[in-house]
Amino acid sequence: MSVKIEVSDLSKVFGRSARSIDAALALQAEGQGKDEILARTGAVIAVSNVSLSVGEGEIYMVMGLSGSGKSTLIRCLNRLIEPTSGRVLVDGEDVFAKDARELREMRRTRISMVFQNFALLPHKTVAENVEFGLKVRGEARESRTSRAMETLSLVGLDGWENHYPENLSGGMQQRLGLARALANDPDILLMDEPFSALDPLIRADMQNELLELQQRLRKTIVFITHDFQEAIKLGDHIAIMKDGVIVQVGRPAELVARPADDYVVNFTNDIDRGRVFTAGTVMRSEGQSISEDSDCATASRAFNGLGLNCVFVLNGDGQPVGYLRERDVGGTEDLGRPVATAMATEFPCVSPDHHLADIYAYCDTDAPLAVVDDGNGRFLGYVSAQDILLTLAATGREEGEEPAGPREKEGRS
Repeated sequence: MSVKIEVSDLSKVFGRSARSIDAALALQAEGQGKDEILARTGAVIAVSNVSLSVGEGEIYMVMGLSGSGKSTLIRCLNRLIEPTSGRVLVDGEDVFAKDARELREMRRTRISMVFQNFALLPHKTVAENVEFGLKVRGEARESRTSRAMETLSLVGLDGWENHYPENLSGGMQQRLGLARALANDPDILLMDEPFSALDPLIRADMQNELLELQQRLRKTIVFITHDFQEAIKLGDHIAIMKDGVIVQVGRPAELVARPADDYVVNFTNDIDRGRVFTAGTVMRSEGQSISEDSDCATASRAFNGLGLNCVFVLNGDGQPVGYLRERDVGGTEDLGRPVATAMATEFPCVSPDHHLADIYAYCDTDAPLAVVDDGNGRFLGYVSAQDILLTLAATGREEGEEPAGPREKEGRS
């Protein structure tokens, strides 16, 4: 995945004067905290030396409590707020080096923003709201009307083009805000807590619709939220902010399994781990298979030499056709027989993307779960009932202990 947005050492300081801002930056360089800097200079460091990379086509979540700096950060990316220092590159271009004309062009064509409060134009119809950016860009009426209708259909607002925003529900207004952002066909969407004002059921619907749209459009999305459940549902990566700094970045399962500190633990404690971890995140993979042409001696060596307690038997296409446990191999006199005569052939298969909550029912069977590629059924690894139960039973980090998460697997790299 190529890097779409690269942020390096980005800071934003709000101060009464250039002198107070310079003093705040100097204290920041000395390692002083946000509160100390405020007390001594009267300046607020909203974002402090933030660096991050957003891959093309991913949803990158930035979350934290109120006042953590997340909304300031996203507005610095397109210079709705002018940063104090640092650099932002979009497709390798320095955003901070652009003049006013270049910046307007970037906002009109490459980067769109969706706000929490919808920011709709109440005196314009639904279609006119969607067309507005295209009109400002100078597109002809026929072209922008066609694009507006296409985009409204994309977000499920067919038939509402001649209504006004006041006639729409909250969820429909947010769809309209999203349609307006998409109408310009931008590469990047900046979304600042777009669903936080919605009722829980409508919010869940909008999250699902965003994921469906992303499957089709593959935009690069930077999404601000204070809701960790929303972050793990939508995000490919999550950056957690506190007092203007990023305290941890990772994939959802990484943050839940290995929280960096108690601040992150507090976000993860009430999370349904079964909806975070997948078969792919807990499976045993390295050295967990043998060929169906093998004999029981090969299986025995795997058990004894590698410390395995289960191996899958694969056909010539790399697909699982059975499995063996150590007890299935038999005694020394049986080691010469083919594995096909000793293996069990009934076992469930799941994809690596299956959440543990969806495969929990398999825990009441003795058979391991083969994890296979969706496309060709090739063996990727396996998951045991014990793996599932241990992962679901793990808790947040206790004082003095390592972060909780899936245990290390035998034979897994």
